[in-house]
Amino acid sequence: MKQKTRVVIALGSNLGDRLEFLSVAAGRLATEFLESPQASRVYETLPWRGMDHPTYLNAVVVGESEWKPPAILNYLQQVEREMGRTPTHERYAPRVADLDLIAYGEQTWESPGVSVPHPFMHERDFVLVPMLELWPDWRHPILHKTAKQLWAELLEKDPQQTAAEGPNVFAPTLLDTTSP
Repeated sequence: MKQKTRVVIALGSNLGDRLEFLSVAAGRLATEFLESPQASRVYETLPWRGMDHPTYLNAVVVGESEWKPPAILNYLQQVEREMGRTPTHERYAPRVADLDLIAYGEQTWESPGVSVPHPFMHERDFVLVPMLELWPDWRHPILHKTAKQLWAELLEKDPQQTAAEGPNVFAPTLLDTTSP
């Protein structure tokens, strides 16, 4: 029996039917490689770093997986492509689907193309706020702070960029937790 690790996946979309894209992506994660998945509420957020793009819908899905980070990342990129994400030279261009591996337990993982925990997760309210719903006591393995502490630091550091209450709630969770 392979060991399972709790993973955090961030989902985002700012083009097309954003909520539908997030719902489809969350469903794919839950059926393909996550056991006991949970989804945060869906939040509407401004583009990161004040970019002039349409607003995003963001959520986080947490579940147990036997997969290692490179396999998870490859699958996330495959889902993005299948949902219509096209390559662009603009780093933070608008997109129909943006799926990021945020955390792999409370471990680090570094290999070509894979860096876990996500190197910017502690700077993103659209990751931290939904993560607080599902795993507030997750401890960053490099910064040695919980998600709750990282959120408090982000608020203190950048109160002009981050609303005190965080992103606006847009919709309830993406996964039906009443199903067997």
